[in-house]
Amino acid sequence: MLPADLHPFAALRVLAPHPDGDVELRTGDLDGVLALAAVAARGVHADGEQPFAHPWTDCDPAERARRTLRWHLAGWAGWTPRDWRLDPVVRRAGVVVGTQSLEATGFGVLREVVTGSWLGLEHQGRGTGTLMRAAVLHLAFAGLGAASARSEAYLDNPRSLGVSRRLGYRDDGRQRTVRAGRAGRAAVQQRLRLDAADWAATARPQVRLDGLGSVVRALA
Repeated sequence: MLPADLHPFAALRVLAPHPDGDVELRTGDLDGVLALAAVAARGVHADGEQPFAHPWTDCDPAERARRTLRWHLAGWAGWTPRDWRLDPVVRRAGVVVGTQSLEATGFGVLREVVTGSWLGLEHQGRGTGTLMRAAVLHLAFAGLGAASARSEAYLDNPRSLGVSRRLGYRDDGRQRTVRAGRAGRAAVQQRLRLDAADWAATARPQVRLDGLGSVVRALA
């Protein structure tokens, strides 16, 4: 772990208890990031799919691992109170399975966050995606006082869209984009939005926050 006195996010822990294995999100977790790089190398989605707007998985396994490490190190180094990105490592029953991001620009004024995530292919299909999104939304709304959260997904990514809708997001328009990759082509992204009032009114798992104080002080 990064020392908490050197990085304000290092002590943050978000826990969603579950009978089939608790889901835990940790920031500043260097050992977790190294394990996550290995998960990325083994695969994040089926061949021929590309769920990401930025096609970071379009490379060989060793490069996917390196990109994972670089992304997390950049997030640790690049935050400011105004613009920041948290990329907690996600564990299910103690095993590293993926990552769940939370980022914001102008948070002190806009109070809006954006989420993103991925799970290793071997860890999908257990409901982990819903639990980890619920956990990071609890951090955003209950912990940091966000007013809204945004997400987006391609129309051919029903798992991501399903997670958003189960957690109370509302459709927020569509946009046509050039889907990057080895061969660019047109695609449609669905935007989704969750306001604090809708989050409060939606049934969701119980979530516990530890080490929040240093994060709140750093972003003030």
